[in-house]
Amino acid sequence: MAGTTVNENNVVYKTLQKAIQEAGFPVTLDQVLAEGAGKEKLEAIKSILKVFAGKQDEGLSNDIYKNFIAQLETAYRDLDIYPQEGALEVFSQLKAKGIRVVLNTGYNKETAWSLTNKLGWKKGVEFDSLVTASEVPNSRPNPDMIWLAMDQFGLHERSEVAKVGDSVIDVEEGRNAGCGLVVGITTGAHSRAQLSTSNPDRIIDHLTELLPLLG
Repeated sequence: MAGTTVNENNVVYKTLQKAIQEAGFPVTLDQVLAEGAGKEKLEAIKSILKVFAGKQDEGLSNDIYKNFIAQLETAYRDLDIYPQEGALEVFSQLKAKGIRVVLNTGYNKETAWSLTNKLGWKKGVEFDSLVTASEVPNSRPNPDMIWLAMDQFGLHERSEVAKVGDSVIDVEEGRNAGCGLVVGITTGAHSRAQLSTSNPDRIIDHLTELLPLLG
């Protein structure tokens, strides 16, 4: 969602950075994005602490996560957020072609739905389903969220699924799910150079560039 279909000015990762800093670890936003982008947010905290602070502490990670969630709720309540440029056009054109639009995210369920509500997006109108990291046993880069979305619509051919995301771990998720098309997009967490390290089928700079790839 954030960075791919939702423009929220990186507030998630800025808030994550703030929560980690408040616990005494002076991580930079670039470090948070490099290690945490696209991951379920508790797992992101654990990874950031391990890589940049040499810490593996379950209790500490949980405390930071609770602080993060509380601050994010406030940030989203007060923040103006918008659809990523071209998102609504792409949703509409995909639906006109009979292509299901499923959002998936490393957010928990409550945060993700608060975002769609604030945007005024409704299930069955702008999108067909929303799958969050809190609904599956294993979050990205595992394929569980994509496979759950497939199950929801009785889809069995993985080659008929396209995955689009703004982070390396999004691309890895698509690869691990066996998607027929895996696309990185440069509107969010990671640059073209970073995305290219995960070998997506395509890298695009604008969501509307997805349309001709799907026929």
